[in-house]
Amino acid sequence: MTKPFSPRELLARIRALLRRARAQETVADGLQKIRAYRFAGWELNVRLRRLTAASGDIVVLTNTEFNLLAAFLAAPSRVLSRDQLLGLSRLHNDEVYDRSIDVQVGRLRKKIQPDDTQPPLIRTERGAGYVFAAAVEVVR
Repeated sequence: MTKPFSPRELLARIRALLRRARAQETVADGLQKIRAYRFAGWELNVRLRRLTAASGDIVVLTNTEFNLLAAFLAAPSRVLSRDQLLGLSRLHNDEVYDRSIDVQVGRLRKKIQPDDTQPPLIRTERGAGYVFAAAVEVVR
């Protein structure tokens, strides 16, 4: 923040940071209690870090793709912003651009939905972020 700054702007920025941090904590806390998710014929085993297709084939995911998918499944039908997804998908705090999330979401889409004739599992909300549109069943 550049000087001089207004106290109202500083307070607004602090509140925004706290709000984003709370959203990330609730998703991360939820992941610790869950064993697996089922959606659209797929199963993501969180403890084994394994994605299984309806055919029984195991799909290999990178760490970022796994973390992104787990974040989407923990918050189905809820808009997740690029900033939230960046925080939830990165294991380390390197400098990354928010547009890199778009690339990772595209790669994840290709892996979990190779057929474009079906409605998208991950829907883009223009100007807001991404939404996981499929129904999700939690296995504890």
